Amino acid sequence: MLESRRKFIKFISYIGVSGITLTHSFLHTSLAKSQILINNFKLGNYEETLAGLFKGAEFIDSRKIKFYRLPHVAENGAVVPIKVTSTLKNIEKISILVEKNPHPLSAEFYLSPAVEPQVSARLKMAETSDVIVIIEAEGKFYRKTKKVKVIVGGCG
Repeated sequence: MLESRRKFIKFISYIGVSGITLTHSFLHTSLAKSQILINNFKLGNYEETLAGLFKGAEFIDSRKIKFYRLPHVAENGAVVPIKVTSTLKNIEKISILVEKNPHPLSAEFYLSPAVEPQVSARLKMAETSDVIVIIEAEGKFYRKTKKVKVIVGGCG
């Protein structure tokens, strides 16, 4: 009887320690990832954001990036729809920036090579500005820009 109690206590102790270890590692990983996201989205102007996110990388203007649903004129800057697709191979990340916004990085998508490179979002635009999509694929950075005229600002 004592031997089975000892086994039971060892088993319960093992489960408890394993649970604490796993919980600690999940929390630590989540906190680290959230800190990276906070740093990315709190950067100042457009140039600082590019320097912080892409560390001086050279951008290649690409016709393989397509905008859908992004209007030339947005009546309300609070809700500007955008859909981005691309025929580039092995896309790792798609970033959407609005040049004249107080926080230029509007959205960032990390993609698996197994999924179709198609993302959509609703942007807030403070004023008439360029919308820039930067795609990271195979270690290179591809860019496409479109100017959107905003009638009523949305970041006010």
